[in-house]
Parts: sequence; structure tokens; C-alpha cells
Amino acid sequence: MKKFFKYLYLVLIFIFLYAPIATLVVLSFNRSKSRVRWGGFSLRWYDQLFGSSTIMTALYNTLLIAFLSALIATIIGTMAAIGINKMKKVPKSIVMGVNNIPLLNGEIVTGISLMLCFIAFGISLGFKTVLIAHITFNIPYVILSVMPKLKQITPGTYEAALDLGATPTYAFFKVIFPELLPGILSGYLLAFTMSLDDFIITHFTRGAGINTLSTLIYSEVRRGIKPTMYALSTLLFVSVLVLLLFINRPVKPKKKKN
Repeated sequence: MKKFFKYLYLVLIFIFLYAPIATLVVLSFNRSKSRVRWGGFSLRWYDQLFGSSTIMTALYNTLLIAFLSALIATIIGTMAAIGINKMKKVPKSIVMGVNNIPLLNGEIVTGISLMLCFIAFGISLGFKTVLIAHITFNIPYVILSVMPKLKQITPGTYEAALDLGATPTYAFFKVIFPELLPGILSGYLLAFTMSLDDFIITHFTRGAGINTLSTLIYSEVRRGIKPTMYALSTLLFVSVLVLLLFINRPVKPKKKKN
């Protein structure tokens, strides 16, 4: 009986989490605009979605900003993590504390601060300000992803490579970089996800000439939810689901050669 209630509790949790998403997916194939009446299966909302230049432009901006900001933040964050790791205990603790402030700070504070900073320096709000803002708030996530991998590296490994005749650059890319790669990749994916999902900071730094999916959906919802938003949300959900299944796919162990 106890086991039954455990499974029942688990099922209820999954229903609570995914029933709204399932409803959204079903409505994206509903021929009718009504949210309570089924008008038959149709792909009309997907056809309108891909035919909308506004949505496609917002999607392009979202993916481009997410890709560029995650890439640049990963490069800067990795170099920063290596530098922080070489610091002494007290300066290292201070820098890591400062690094954690953007993570604990409210996004609305970060968004308004960045907007005021851009205005103070006479930078017009647009694509470049959104990109800079996303790079700014992504760097701490990359640092926190890379730092644990740096702590796992044996301190004498790099020096041993140098003693064996390797140049500093060669030793880094052949000895240190492979050890850091899992942390770098996880930092990049986390930064990409955070950029893709961000609304508040983007809203304050985008200006009037650019839209991302989050800001576009917000403006559309204020005027009433259109069924094309159901189709767009369904495609985003399916894309994330496929990516997660691919990343977590079981890997067959390699057979040892005799």
C-alpha cells in the first residue's frame, strides 16, 4: 500500500507539471481558435507561424543572441576561472563572492542597471546592447561550471608537461583543456539556455527596434493569445525534449580489442 501511494504521488507530480504543456500541444493542432472546443485536427497555425516574418525574425534574433552570447561568455568565463583558480585564498573568496552577486541579484535590478549604463555612455539600445547584456549575466554561470573541473586537476600535471618539453600553449590544450571540456560544455549549454529564456533583462536593454521570442510573446499576450503562439511553444518544447533525449541517450560501452 505504501508503494502504491509513492507511485500515485509521483504520477500526480508529473500530471501537475506536464498537463498544461500537453494541453498547449493539443491546442496547437486545433482548427478552431476556441480553447474549449475541438474543431478538428489542423496544421494551419504552424503554417501561419512559418509564414509570419515577425515571428521568424524574433526567432532568428533569439537564436543568434543566445549562440553569440553563450560563446563569448564561455571564452571569457573560462579564462576568468583559470585566473581566479590561481589566486590566493582571500582574493579568490572575494572575487567568487562578487561573481555570485549577479546570480543572487534580481533580474529587474540587473536589467535597469544595464539600461542606465548604456544610456549614460550614449549607446543606443538595440541588438548590440542585448548581446552585451546577455554576455554580462552569462559569465558567472560559466565560471561556476568551470571552477569545479579546475579543482579536480592535479596541480603537478601542467608542470610535468612543461618539464617534458611541452610549450605552455601545447601543455594547456593537451593536458588542461581536455579536463576542463565537460565543464566548458556544460557552462556553454547553461549560458545558451539562460539567454534563450531571458525576458526581463532583454526587455530593458532591447530598445524599440528588436524583438526576441520572449518579448514578442509578451507583447502578443497583452493583445490576446493567438494560436500561433501555441504552435511556437510546442516547437520549442519538442526541440528541448529532443535535445535532452539525445544528450542523455545510453552509450554502449566500447568492446576491448584482444
